[in-house]
Amino acid sequence: MKTKKSLLSTKSAKTLFVLSLIALFSMVSIQPASAHCDSFDGPALIDAAKALETNNVELIKKWIRAEDETTVVPLFHKTYSLKDGDAEIYEIVKTHFYETFVRLHREMEGATFTGLKPAGTTAHITVMSDKALENGDFNSLLIALNKHVNGQLTEKYDKTAALYKVKDRSVEEGRAYVEAYVDYTHAVEAVHDLLESGGHHHH
Repeated sequence: MKTKKSLLSTKSAKTLFVLSLIALFSMVSIQPASAHCDSFDGPALIDAAKALETNNVELIKKWIRAEDETTVVPLFHKTYSLKDGDAEIYEIVKTHFYETFVRLHREMEGATFTGLKPAGTTAHITVMSDKALENGDFNSLLIALNKHVNGQLTEKYDKTAALYKVKDRSVEEGRAYVEAYVDYTHAVEAVHDLLESGGHHHH
């Protein structure tokens, strides 16, 4: 038989897990589907740069569909062959390789490619999610996510609740309430959708 303490611990763990899912969904919904795999400090381009450094095209195949290898692999080898030649030409070809590689990866995700993004444009929480995989510290990520979602949802609720009290006092206040209400309820519905079907990229 589980003790009261262990039951509370299990309940807390489940709550933490659900809140983390909410936060993850919130991040995916709010952030454009970009500035991660298409940024130079994102995992896809980090692997592409490492592949060029080591002449190991196998490092990037996981980021693209099998049918796209016929485009990416020859371009990779052509780019690598120019590495020790004219620096200006190499940079031009390398950029073309990066753009082609990321564009095809984005197509695999069902997302639009809008160009390569500089390092530092990736959302901080996304960087943390990658770091959690690298160092195995998922707990710190959960804490950050929970803090974020608690703040976001509480703010939406408080704003809506305050306007609810005056929503019928004037048309202007009523419209302000409706705007806040839509934002608040959509956030709650997003949580429901996540729990029902799981999180996905939103485009």
